[in-house]
Amino acid sequence: MDRTINERLIEVDIVSLQMAMESGELSSEACVHWYLERIERLNPKLKAVLEVNPDAIAVAKALDAERRERGSRGQLHGIPILLKDNIDTGDRMHTSAGSVALAEHFAQTDSAVAAQLRAAGTVFLGKANMTEWANFMSSTMWAGYSSRGGLTLNPYGPGELFVGGSSSGSGVAVAANLCTAAIGTETSGSIISPSSQNGLVGLKPTIGLVSHSGIIPITHSQDSAGPMTRTVRDAAILLGAMTAADPKDTAMQENGRIAYTDYTTFLDANGLQGARIGVPRHYYRGLDEARAEIIERAITLFKECGAIVVDPVALPCESAKWDWDVMRFEFKKGLNNYLDKAGSGASVRSLDELIAYNEANCDVALKYGQDTLIWSNGTSGTLTEPVYTESLRLNRELSRDQGIDHAISEYRLDALLFLGNEEGLDLSARAGYPAITVPGGYAETGIIAEGGYTTKGPQGITFVGTAYSEPLLFRLAYAYEQASKYRFAPTEPV
Repeated sequence: MDRTINERLIEVDIVSLQMAMESGELSSEACVHWYLERIERLNPKLKAVLEVNPDAIAVAKALDAERRERGSRGQLHGIPILLKDNIDTGDRMHTSAGSVALAEHFAQTDSAVAAQLRAAGTVFLGKANMTEWANFMSSTMWAGYSSRGGLTLNPYGPGELFVGGSSSGSGVAVAANLCTAAIGTETSGSIISPSSQNGLVGLKPTIGLVSHSGIIPITHSQDSAGPMTRTVRDAAILLGAMTAADPKDTAMQENGRIAYTDYTTFLDANGLQGARIGVPRHYYRGLDEARAEIIERAITLFKECGAIVVDPVALPCESAKWDWDVMRFEFKKGLNNYLDKAGSGASVRSLDELIAYNEANCDVALKYGQDTLIWSNGTSGTLTEPVYTESLRLNRELSRDQGIDHAISEYRLDALLFLGNEEGLDLSARAGYPAITVPGGYAETGIIAEGGYTTKGPQGITFVGTAYSEPLLFRLAYAYEQASKYRFAPTEPV
């Protein structure tokens, strides 16, 4: 390997890479070759990438030629990224949600997200592994596992540290420098969790900001694609390329939508000065000593940077008993709609057929069973049940009116503070509100958690705001990132 390019690309950010390509020091083609070689070398251990794009080098060459002949399209011209395997691309890559049932499936067209990123000049390196069906298949499935790709491992401690899900491969690939950045999707914690556990910046946007079209769904009410990066600026650059209105997506037609094409204008190293940050102590109860210390250190840093920390903040919804009926009912309808219109190579065309396929191929498809799929299949698939309507109403009332919106209004806050993917972050998911996580440090000790993983390892500091507060969250996250600088690359796995 060329040591010079290795030194240039390890932990490289989009701005630096763009400057190097614009000056002629590097080309997109050279970068793609480097990333593909690194994937070939490290991915057998990490299992972060399901497949590489057979056309990646050709696309990079074409973009290099375009730069020379007509100039750059912008900040993402020639930048190599990965997409989570539930995001459609109308090319020679498969879209499978990690399932062997869709292992040969080719989408007919790009998803709206992929089309926007492609138009911005990104190079799709490949598809990232993910927790199968975005972790809506089995109640016992380990985060990061798929029947198609195996178990994704955390590069900071393969086999020991929690990898986070369901955008596990996207997170690991960015952390291990297998790409410049990646796109994940989140229903409840699936961007924030793997970003936190892998020392990354991850943004889950407001529902309605980024199109759902062409993404294998769990729930239309909560699903969103978002950037997973090594810096806040990179996340801002990527988000700006993903916000074009999509007439096919009803969530994007709601009143009050606020979208920008450039979120970097909101980045301010002094952005914590005068900011009011709320500390919802109720949601910190499960933290062990090492993780509690990380959040206390962040609070101290906020104060040093001029923030006003409101501690504690109480939410009326803290004692609420949540259900999962919105996901249960919306999954069947959304998946049936997707599979019915799927492209060539799909072995199944409905949730019924998927369950039957898995049973017929249980030796490869059902390592952890499919009780969640069966649970969802017990619904009508029409979203006409009163229990669904009531669950959706209650989710929004509790998470918004008695949760995030209440706290922000009552305490005059800019954002709420959480650690990584802890309990309270389900509030933002159910509300459809944005959250951004930034590396907050490394817990040197931990406790054994679910699945046999330890809670030690990278931890993210997460800001949660109200609808379309992405500009404010970027300002806070960037200021915290610049003051803390906790991101570091993992040691390469043996």
